[in-house]
Amino acid sequence: MKEIILASGSPRRKELLTLGGIPFRVEVSHAQERTTETEPGAIVEELSALKAVDVASGAPEGVTVLGSDTIVWAEGQVLGKPKDAADAKRMLRMLSGRAHSVFTGVTLARRSANGMEKKSFHSETVVHVAKMSEEEMDAYIAGGDPFDKAGAYGIQGPFAVYVERIEGDYLTVVGLPLCAVYQALKTF
Repeated sequence: MKEIILASGSPRRKELLTLGGIPFRVEVSHAQERTTETEPGAIVEELSALKAVDVASGAPEGVTVLGSDTIVWAEGQVLGKPKDAADAKRMLRMLSGRAHSVFTGVTLARRSANGMEKKSFHSETVVHVAKMSEEEMDAYIAGGDPFDKAGAYGIQGPFAVYVERIEGDYLTVVGLPLCAVYQALKTF
């Protein structure tokens, strides 16, 4: 497989591509992450495409760029990265004792003689969270884990003790549905 460019500085995405044996280098996108979409699958596809096309525009012709974006969707709204401890607590209260969805969008893009080629798709995983006490939320927040993660949690960290079950691809929640990415790279 040819080397790709990952349009993201996410340590989790880098780790997953390495795990999958996919050769890559990183070039972080500086695209403005704004969306006009309202449905979660369309939101992550649009945001991943913005990143991939931004980097592909400056990449050599024929080099594949992978852009990705992950959101937590709960109660009909996007839960981004918390601004502070109070915001993290608000999000954890929304997730506690309920199910929510995590959407990860992926776009593969490359410049060619015909212009910009791109392929976008998304993956959804439903996450069921156990009921958390106020003290458990406070302790989790005090540990610092929620602050750089959409929805105020990372499934692969200390929050795992609150994940009752998932329906779908675990790696979608981590930030990159690796099997779907690999299959898409083979045919792109």
